[in-house]
Amino acid sequence: MKKYFQFEELGTNYRREIIGGITTFLAMAYILALNPLILTLADVKDLPDAMRMDYGSVFVATALAAAVGSFIMGFVARYPIGLAPGMGLNAFFAYTVILTYHIPWQTGLTGVFFSGVIFIILSLTGIRETIINAIPVQLKYAVSAGIGFFVTFVGLKNAGIVVASKSTFITLGDFTDGNVLLAIIGIVITVILVARKAKAGIFYGMVITAIIGMIFGLVEVPKAIVSAIPSVAPTFGVALDPVIHDPSSLFNVKFLVVVLTFLFVDFFDTAGTLMAVANQAGLVKDDKLPRAGRALMADALGTTVGSIFGTSTTTAYVESTAGVAAGAKSGFTAVVVGIMFLLALFFSPLLSVVTTAVTTPALVIVGVMMASSLRLIKWDEFEIAVPAFLTMFMMPMGYSIASGIAVGFIFYPITMLLAGRRKEVHPLMYVLFFVFLAYFIWVR
Repeated sequence: MKKYFQFEELGTNYRREIIGGITTFLAMAYILALNPLILTLADVKDLPDAMRMDYGSVFVATALAAAVGSFIMGFVARYPIGLAPGMGLNAFFAYTVILTYHIPWQTGLTGVFFSGVIFIILSLTGIRETIINAIPVQLKYAVSAGIGFFVTFVGLKNAGIVVASKSTFITLGDFTDGNVLLAIIGIVITVILVARKAKAGIFYGMVITAIIGMIFGLVEVPKAIVSAIPSVAPTFGVALDPVIHDPSSLFNVKFLVVVLTFLFVDFFDTAGTLMAVANQAGLVKDDKLPRAGRALMADALGTTVGSIFGTSTTTAYVESTAGVAAGAKSGFTAVVVGIMFLLALFFSPLLSVVTTAVTTPALVIVGVMMASSLRLIKWDEFEIAVPAFLTMFMMPMGYSIASGIAVGFIFYPITMLLAGRRKEVHPLMYVLFFVFLAYFIWVR
């Protein structure tokens, strides 16, 4: 096992990998609660039951899709990256596909399935890997730093430390709120642990924050440890029903837009996450990602299998950087993440302690660590600085990794051409220029 996962070469061991895997899982665990709530449209009142997915079934599908995707990432690609149904794409599935387009959730799952199959084809042909390796190293640094800003912003927003404002768009939250204070205390504790070079400081910071929350009644104390696993029957295999029984329902513009949106956003979200995590873990060699094709295949298979179980697009999670920060470096970490998701099926009551206040400290510290790639960007070269800056800035501002990549990659060939450096631009970057323009004009 040690030899297969290259423990000696990577300078890691079982303890680091297990702690890294648990840390990544805890940072991702919120998806087990949020994904069912979003896909069942729990916050929408007076909705016919036929338009809602089954909560218990979606919970099981979420855990199984995450486990399968993470196992493939760990065993095949050997990257310390956890996968699960992605935030953002699940909201698009629920509020746009079902509520706005009035497409049945069954057909929506078919759209996810088709996007997964296209992912597999693109991965087998090597197109996705070629695109990632064609991205200039300066923009890879920008993507890594931008994701750092993005995850920090997500953490602060989820904890209520920053909130929406009508006058200034964004402002500081209510610091008298117990959960906000808990998140701030957690950040302070985690900063102290990491600054003192404590091994697995991020993981212990989350544990201490959860304990403090339970002591003061801010985090619910689990009433049970083990619970029965709900049936996945209501959603299992439903994605294939329209293909078999009513294929004519798939031949329309709305369904095409659904497939293209899932395809585009997942493609570049995963590419950005993969580059960022690999860069942080020191796995990038000669400005390229070893086994990138396998990692992308893990994402493609995870999406396809997840759609059959009954959930929206499965994607690589940027929260994996929390596990890397805790010491993870090999694919064994992803295997641990997969095991944790399977165990979560039996121990779901314990997930009540993993609140946004508990995960925020990890996301903030990870953001700090990922921002270190800023020093590697050539800021004195304006044609590099502009697309790099826009890539980073638009991720938190557009609340999307894919949007940040799109904006930066549109400007890159323009500034390089104007600076007389067109020969340094890979031909694929010109192709991506038009792809991203089309995305903003017709899809976005």
